[in-house]
Amino acid sequence: MKKTIILVLAFISLSAEGQVNFDKYFTDKTLRFDFMLAGDHDTTIAYPLEMKEEPFYGGSLNNLVDPFHYGNLRYYIYDTESGELIYSRGYGSLFQEWQTTAEAKRISRSFYEVATLPFPKNEVRFVLKKYMKDGSLQKVYETLIDPGDYFIRKEPVKKAGHVRIAGNNDHHNAVDLAFIAEGYTAEEMDKFHDDVRRLSSILLDYEPFRQYRESINIWAVDAISDESGTDVPGEGIYRKTVLNSSFYTFGLDRYLTTFDIKSVRDYAAVVPYDNIIVLINSERYGGGGMYNYYSGTTSDHMLTPQVFTHEFGHGFAGLADEYYTSDVAYEEFYPFDVEPWEPNITTLVDFGSKWKDMTDRNIPTPTPPAHEYRDKIGLFEGGGYSAKGIYRPQIDCRMKSNEADSFCRVCREALRQMIEFYIK
Repeated sequence: MKKTIILVLAFISLSAEGQVNFDKYFTDKTLRFDFMLAGDHDTTIAYPLEMKEEPFYGGSLNNLVDPFHYGNLRYYIYDTESGELIYSRGYGSLFQEWQTTAEAKRISRSFYEVATLPFPKNEVRFVLKKYMKDGSLQKVYETLIDPGDYFIRKEPVKKAGHVRIAGNNDHHNAVDLAFIAEGYTAEEMDKFHDDVRRLSSILLDYEPFRQYRESINIWAVDAISDESGTDVPGEGIYRKTVLNSSFYTFGLDRYLTTFDIKSVRDYAAVVPYDNIIVLINSERYGGGGMYNYYSGTTSDHMLTPQVFTHEFGHGFAGLADEYYTSDVAYEEFYPFDVEPWEPNITTLVDFGSKWKDMTDRNIPTPTPPAHEYRDKIGLFEGGGYSAKGIYRPQIDCRMKSNEADSFCRVCREALRQMIEFYIK
């Protein structure tokens, strides 16, 4: 029997789900829970590391329970006394991506992870679940958290300068984006601020961000590196940088990421944030992005605007890659008998839960990639790294190619819903 993950792309009613009384359960700061995920292709084990109090909780005070159900990993916070679900979030991870590589069939590895939540007033139960290959959610870890535990560290955040580049809204009623410098020396901080201004201006010219630009705060966090640039292991190039970023992630030359999530989150904690962008000081082509993890791109390649907005689509709204001709490190990333959780691709296992209601009338489905359908929403075969068996909404989109001049209408709607979630 085919398994299905239900996702409704038509407007998600935030009033019907996730309305928790913030003041009853939380105080206005963040509890950070650090842990390791370890395993191989078939096994996932979580190991707790430490907890820490941080000064800013960046999210909405009203929308606490995630209505989207995106992410290959999801954590749920329950009030211990009542059993009520009071907070949840989904996210993507390099660990989960690595599990789909050939290496994961040969060896085991571990990856650093961070979960954040508003600081609870009373004991809570933390439950971590993972989206499995058969479409089910499986619990991989559970623990009780006592907010009075004296092992919760309360030390100051990193001593790092920060600048508000754009926006002047209360962070609980805005989308707060934290750009963190990587591979910028102390002498290059002015360049970093200029790069953030340039890229944030580009982002805010895209719909739906243009419509909501007054509700978006942009922060620049001055994480100072000893050397400029980033590692390029395939060419024997190594730089001493604060976030330890590197090309050749999983052996793919253009895939630029950092495994040092601890440092990324240490610097992000300097400001209130909903989403993190790691900006890498390099002229090379590359980047990477994972939902509610971070998105990253180089600063100075001629295609940086396209790569940045594409990767931000991953990091902010969980949008899937719609291309299928480029080399990737993954093997069978999307099973054809499971409906992907991402809002902009489908295997037709449950197309009704995706953009079926947005499909233009009198358009054939599957939809041939003919010029007459170029601006139509349909069912175009090819996406999610596969030329067959996976479908996308429009012929072209920022999530498919660098030639597209915008996000497709389905992706724009997913991005809009995510913005609404944070600002209400």
